[in-house]
Amino acid sequence: QVQLIESGGGLVQAGGSLRLSCAASGRTFSSYAMAWFRQAPGKERDFVAGINWSGGSTRYSDSVKGRFTISRDNAKNTVYLQMNSLKPEDTAVYYCAAGHLMVVATTRYDYWGQGTQVTVSS
Repeated sequence: QVQLIESGGGLVQAGGSLRLSCAASGRTFSSYAMAWFRQAPGKERDFVAGINWSGGSTRYSDSVKGRFTISRDNAKNTVYLQMNSLKPEDTAVYYCAAGHLMVVATTRYDYWGQGTQVTVSS
């Protein structure tokens, strides 16, 4: 069983930066691939970024590539999402998720956090 708690969301102006954190409980964190998803009002939950168990492989959606960076610290059971050059269209609730494979499909992730709101003003 893995419990995930996100933090770091907030209100930021366009062009600004935020760093999201996702703290995981459980001794098996390092065996999971981790990902960040986001969901805007009235829209589906979309893949943002993923990282494999070791941190050696990452993947990004086209909409955030070059602006966001995912990383993990297995010693701290934490995954991060550094978000730079934020745009109003990045506004959403951001969720972290744990699964056995780093894939884009929400259905392949076993554990989810409660989400953290990110709002980017123009």
